[in-house]
Amino acid sequence: MIGRLIGTIGDHGIDGSVILDVSGVGYEVHVPIGALGRLPEGTTVTLHVHTHVREDAFQLFGFDSVEGKQAFRALLGVSNVGPRLALAILGALEPHALAQAIASQDRNAFKGIPGVGKKTVERILLDLDGKLVVHGSAPVARPITKAPERPVPTGPAGEVVMLLVGMGYKRPEAERAVETLELEGKDLQTLLREALAAL
Repeated sequence: MIGRLIGTIGDHGIDGSVILDVSGVGYEVHVPIGALGRLPEGTTVTLHVHTHVREDAFQLFGFDSVEGKQAFRALLGVSNVGPRLALAILGALEPHALAQAIASQDRNAFKGIPGVGKKTVERILLDLDGKLVVHGSAPVARPITKAPERPVPTGPAGEVVMLLVGMGYKRPEAERAVETLELEGKDLQTLLREALAAL
């Protein structure tokens, strides 16, 4: 797999890609939109590359720093976040800003990024909390004050939470989904279906 390329920037594609000329071979590399301005045509650059292979495609995603590549791969580990969406996120948030947003659980940092809805933001903050370590970034100090404990759901709500956990959902997100439900007069099957729709 290709992990790094050193070459001269050629054409900029309208889809956010660049042609990187490496010893006469032009590699099409997709880069974050924010990086295009730092990659003017004719300059020699080093791109840290993630090679993405599918049955119908072989794509290269390039970053002007190791941190960008690390953050991109971390985002790919989040459910329903593919390469294009991960690239859009890194086009709006530098790796260190992304790490800061996740550490401080800052949902507003993701506002306005195309394709990133509320559910995607919640998954990113939940799945990458404490896991996105960007090389060279200082750890973010969190408040020492203890957050108020959430009441443990009981009755039908508690049963739905347990069913969701058994299906593979994390307990905090299962509890958040159940909190949005109107419980009165509904059977367990209906509540479970509504909770799944809320996730």
